[in-house]
Amino acid sequence: MAKPIVAVVGRPNVGKSSFFNRVAGKRISIVEDVPGVTRDRIYADVDWAGYAFTLIDTGGITPTKEDEWQEYILMQAQLAIDVADVVLMITDGKDGVTANDRHVAQILRKSGKPIVLAVNKQENHDNMSFMQFYELGLGDPLPMSCTHGIGVGDVLDVIVSKFKNKVDALQPDTKLNIAIVGRPNAGKSSITNRLLGEERVVVSDIAGTTRDAVDIPFKYNGKEYNLIDTAGIRRKNKIDYESIEGFSVMRSLTAIRRADIVIYVLDASGEITEQDVRILGYVHEQGKPSVILYNKWDLVEKDSGTVNLYKKQLSASLKFMDYFVVEYVSALTGTRLGKIMEKVEYVYQNACTRITTGLLNEILQDALSTQEPPTHNGKRLKINYITQVAICPPTFAIFVNNPDLVHFSYLRYLENCLRRAKNFEGTPIRIYIRKKSKDN
Repeated sequence: MAKPIVAVVGRPNVGKSSFFNRVAGKRISIVEDVPGVTRDRIYADVDWAGYAFTLIDTGGITPTKEDEWQEYILMQAQLAIDVADVVLMITDGKDGVTANDRHVAQILRKSGKPIVLAVNKQENHDNMSFMQFYELGLGDPLPMSCTHGIGVGDVLDVIVSKFKNKVDALQPDTKLNIAIVGRPNAGKSSITNRLLGEERVVVSDIAGTTRDAVDIPFKYNGKEYNLIDTAGIRRKNKIDYESIEGFSVMRSLTAIRRADIVIYVLDASGEITEQDVRILGYVHEQGKPSVILYNKWDLVEKDSGTVNLYKKQLSASLKFMDYFVVEYVSALTGTRLGKIMEKVEYVYQNACTRITTGLLNEILQDALSTQEPPTHNGKRLKINYITQVAICPPTFAIFVNNPDLVHFSYLRYLENCLRRAKNFEGTPIRIYIRKKSKDN
């Protein structure tokens, strides 16, 4: 199920990034007393009181165009507001209500989204100056101090109270979210319609026909799924952020983030591009299991070695995800479309694989006996044990004497050992290194 999204907005230098960093529990956003430091949207998955949600930090909004970046910042902030389930507006209690605050409030009132209004820099409990922010017409202003952590929990309580489906926010949906992603005109909507057996999505030879992410429930083999057809993603420098395409790109990336599994569509009649690799890299970084489809297979002149040639090209381009699963289809002729959902179920099942701690440590011991851990400056890495901590993607924790001695090449070796022992085809693996405590 999709996590609720909370966009943090406001004029420059009111403490948006400080709030973001405190809630995220780590310094993700740059924090300086210089307006406009945050220009792009920054994401973090967080939880509060049992609710998991995605927090988006945005740049400071102003009505002027003195800063050459302001038009871009406003577009990025507007995109965050458009996809948000709840919007948090932060103001500066020391400055009082400003013209810029009124400008931001006007934008938020037009959005129709649930709004939470927080007044930052209120360290003094007896200071009632935050009451003046009722003027903005956004409901009750909530005093807080991001620097000292005062009132932040109260703000979070109000945010989660505004999530529409509280039960759904706590209990995952049984439907699998499948995002269909790829560059423009690769045939995503045609494949969607073929899977659904009806013309549910507009299909055109004009690149960019799909402007928004479209959620479509459907059933396959008696199971319920949610198919997300997304807009094609072009190279960043080709995107006009002043047009609706900027919104389309954000919706596509958001679809990847909330998907349980991603179907990535390539055009078999063309070359795999740098942008394809970038998007698949994003899918990998997000830990999403995936199926790669070479569409328009009917347009390819084939011989006995064609499939192997395409696999070699993928392997050369996707060295970071050599676990990929690929299928060759034609949305036009219907060739092998019946294999798509088979591959989806196969890959998702692999992503849900659990391995007992006993078996994991047998695999680990075999790996250590085959190739001993390396030494560094006379110090030898000692690996104590391994355990699985999560699925989707399969996530493991390895406890060692000194995490600094773990070289990425040896970590990759251990991942390969896990993959040889169990079928993780189509899904990334996460391995975290932890220092063994004295109590363990």
